[in-house]
Amino acid sequence: MSDKPPLLIGVARLIDSLNAHFGKACAWLTLFLVIGTAVVVVLRYGFGIGATALQEAVLYAHALVFMGASAWVLQRNGHVRVDIFYQSFNPRRRALVDSLGTLVFLLPVCLFLGWSSWDYVTNSWATLEGSSESGGLKFVYLQKSIILVLVISLVLQGISDLIKFANILSGRMPDVEVKHG
Repeated sequence: MSDKPPLLIGVARLIDSLNAHFGKACAWLTLFLVIGTAVVVVLRYGFGIGATALQEAVLYAHALVFMGASAWVLQRNGHVRVDIFYQSFNPRRRALVDSLGTLVFLLPVCLFLGWSSWDYVTNSWATLEGSSESGGLKFVYLQKSIILVLVISLVLQGISDLIKFANILSGRMPDVEVKHG
């Protein structure tokens, strides 16, 4: 008997690892948000100097913090769950509820978001869209691409979760508690 996990569990672990690393990297951008915002405020109100590029960089980082780390938050079960019944469910019932939520809500919403934003992002790339502000960043197309990063990372995390839920439902895997820290 091999000690290797089944292929799909390995795929789920790889997706989880990628989303965790990317989410943690995005989370570190909050430090830049605080420092960057403070510098913009001090420059503007203390010295009367506008820092358009820095202000836009803070906006880009803000988008990455929320959209780039969303799959990691989903993975860690950190999203808001308002359900007084769910917490009393056994692991198999929770896996069934989570599977249905992923199939009925998460994946269709992600696919719709990807489909509806595709032209928005590709048009921006086609022109290498830059800031309309004087002194602004020339990478608006990269900022708009963060929408697709959100979609791809959430779809991948949904697939990873479905693999784990299927293994819980089949009894091949116990319910894994989220480890915070």
